[in-house]
Amino acid sequence: MSSKLQREIGHDEFDPKGTLALITIYFVIISVLWIFMYFVEFLGNDLTVVGAIA
Repeated sequence: MSSKLQREIGHDEFDPKGTLALITIYFVIISVLWIFMYFVEFLGNDLTVVGAIA
């Protein structure tokens, strides 16, 4: 009773929406972190290095 039906997907039928979603989420995270770093480092009084003892 077990049928062994397999459907082959060619290059034209393959639509990687999950990969596109992950790349988009990664880009958004990097963009937000870049903007946050800009405001922290360059809009303060002077440049600082996190963790430096002065």
